[in-house]
Amino acid sequence: MRLVHTEEAVGQVLCHDMTQIIPGKSKGPRFKKGHVVAPEDVDVLLSMGKVNLYVWELEEGMVHEDDAARRMAALLLGPHTKVAGPPSEGKINVVATADGVLCVDSGRLVAVNSSDEVMVATRRGNFGVRARDVLAGTRVIPLVIAEDRLAAAEAAAGAEPLLAVAPYVLRTAAVIATGSEVASGLIEDRFTPVIVDKLAGYGIEVGFRATPGDEVDSVVDAIDVARASGVDLVVCTGGMSVDPDDNTPGAIRRAGARVVTYGSPVLPGAMLLVGYFDGAVGARPIPVLGVPGCAMYSRATVLDLILPRVAAGIELERRDFSTMGEGGLCLGCKPCTYPTCPFGR
Repeated sequence: MRLVHTEEAVGQVLCHDMTQIIPGKSKGPRFKKGHVVAPEDVDVLLSMGKVNLYVWELEEGMVHEDDAARRMAALLLGPHTKVAGPPSEGKINVVATADGVLCVDSGRLVAVNSSDEVMVATRRGNFGVRARDVLAGTRVIPLVIAEDRLAAAEAAAGAEPLLAVAPYVLRTAAVIATGSEVASGLIEDRFTPVIVDKLAGYGIEVGFRATPGDEVDSVVDAIDVARASGVDLVVCTGGMSVDPDDNTPGAIRRAGARVVTYGSPVLPGAMLLVGYFDGAVGARPIPVLGVPGCAMYSRATVLDLILPRVAAGIELERRDFSTMGEGGLCLGCKPCTYPTCPFGR
């Protein structure tokens, strides 16, 4: 830090906020700490009584926080993301440019944040976002950072972006509501409307509905007809518990699905089934979900944790569910604040 005449400060970095007082109107920082003095700033500073200024000496091999923030933001920018604007007080935000699911490379994010004097904060990955939502913010900690430390963070990030938004691509769905009591009309089907409403939030329209009862052959037939109708997603509701007459998982398997998981380390939603119907080579597999009854009456369940990725056409694997146990216990908060606080995370 050194003291220079204001007229000689162009291009230098201010060490302190510079407060401007306009009698009867305002009092506040006219120039923030870290501001790079421009030629047009000189007269303003002189009018504020600032004949001399304390500035940082930006030595060779050092990078100003604004320039460093731009480089840090560049590490984040994957598909359907962009910077929100120029750095503000050394920080840059990254926003979504499309509706979809936020994908975060968690391992490389940890590696970057393990580097000295840098930081990246993101939303939790695998949840839905809307266009213009803020996804992340990044900056360096000091006012100026050594080039080698910034380069180390860039190396930790690797060649691929840390973030991406995968747009929703599924458009149509079938809902097959199992249960003899529903098929016979003894009770009203209250499950299908819940699923219809949830899917609509991702732009998915339910174009096929069936109430085949509990018999495995009938459920298989309904699934076959749903697939033949050309839907992007098949959702089976009910019949997912361990009762002997709950045949939905067996029907889904018999219909030819490749089951990824039957069961998840999430409460509510332990009895979830996720599978896929593989089609022609190169074609996107059609997901099939066996949704447990808890989704009918609980606002947030395992279904809500997987739907963003399903809607984006991201094929789930067994390991995706293995990691859900930590944070997978719903605390039953009243009122429920999902999705702001999914399962108390």
